[in-house]
Amino acid sequence: MQFWELFKTSWLSLRTNPRRSLLTIFGIVVGIAAVITIISLGNGVKAKMLSELQATSTGKQTTKINYYSSSTTTAMGFNHQDIEKVKGKFAKVSSIKVINPVNNVTVAAQIGNQPANTQVTLLKQPVSSLKILAGREISKYDLAVANPVALISEKTAKKQYGSSSNALGTAVEVKHVSYRVVGVYQSNKSHYKVNFLLPKKAFYQRTAVDSGNTIKLTFNRGANVASESKRIVKYLKQHGSQRKQGSYEYFDVGSFLKSVSKVIDSMTVFISAIAGISLFIAGIGVMNMMYTSVAERTQEIGIRLAVGAQPRSIMLQFLLEAVMLTVTGGVLGFLFGVGLAKGISLALPFKAVVTFSSFLLAFGVSALVGILFGLLPAKQAANKNLIDILR
Repeated sequence: MQFWELFKTSWLSLRTNPRRSLLTIFGIVVGIAAVITIISLGNGVKAKMLSELQATSTGKQTTKINYYSSSTTTAMGFNHQDIEKVKGKFAKVSSIKVINPVNNVTVAAQIGNQPANTQVTLLKQPVSSLKILAGREISKYDLAVANPVALISEKTAKKQYGSSSNALGTAVEVKHVSYRVVGVYQSNKSHYKVNFLLPKKAFYQRTAVDSGNTIKLTFNRGANVASESKRIVKYLKQHGSQRKQGSYEYFDVGSFLKSVSKVIDSMTVFISAIAGISLFIAGIGVMNMMYTSVAERTQEIGIRLAVGAQPRSIMLQFLLEAVMLTVTGGVLGFLFGVGLAKGISLALPFKAVVTFSSFLLAFGVSALVGILFGLLPAKQAANKNLIDILR
């Protein structure tokens, strides 16, 4: 019997009991969907880290060096001269980029007559999702012209001024710049649980583009990042422009990225292994269904043997039925897993990443489950004796 005829016969056999077929497929769908969801979210986390940390695909490695001020000076730890010195002294450094933070920046501020250490988040555009309790939002105009205005959190307003309305129109001094409080917001979102929201342009308007408290260095391929970074930090401690007012420390982004990637990969394998248990149980379900099908179709098998069908042909038909069940479940599980991962990522700060290898994994695993758990029932069908059937 040709393969196409076997395929049609197998399809018609599965359609004779659609409820049982669908319930068998469901177990495969759940197992494959769980694996695809975990892998897609894991890929999304790694892609997000690569994007934010700007890891290169050419084998180059990166690191960060931070400056921590021990005084009240507003001078940045790195300036143009510091960057040029490092570039000229260390040949293995291919590029240096100044990074100015925008989220949860800790700064010394003067609120009323009281000095305090506060946390601020810097805005590049208006935040439509904020709930303003009093006053107004920071507008596009404020951001464009670096207008020194501020939004204060409800918690800080009540602590410093007693109520939200009392905080409006007051001034807060940050880095010797006086910001006028124009609104009070409800800090119910984790991203904005800070004391103030300030325009980024106003906050950094007195800071040169090539100056800041953090620099990111990209090294040439093959460089020993840890060793080179220690040498650069030692050099800055001796020759840095602000060495007497603070300290320099380095953060090895490449090592951090590798460590986190290993943790994510380990978690993905572990959770996928747990999800694989459901695939094993689903495979048992496939085997049970196929044994039941063989028992119910003994007369059909006898008729086919009587008209000259080969045992091999019968075995292939039942094996094909098992594979059709599991592959269908695998494809549906892949689609469901992709949809689930995309849906979950809407509530996360990264997007799920689905790769072609994930599809191949779903297709291959489901086909393998069908072959492994369908082989014994198929052999039983092929080994039936025509004489025993006629009796």
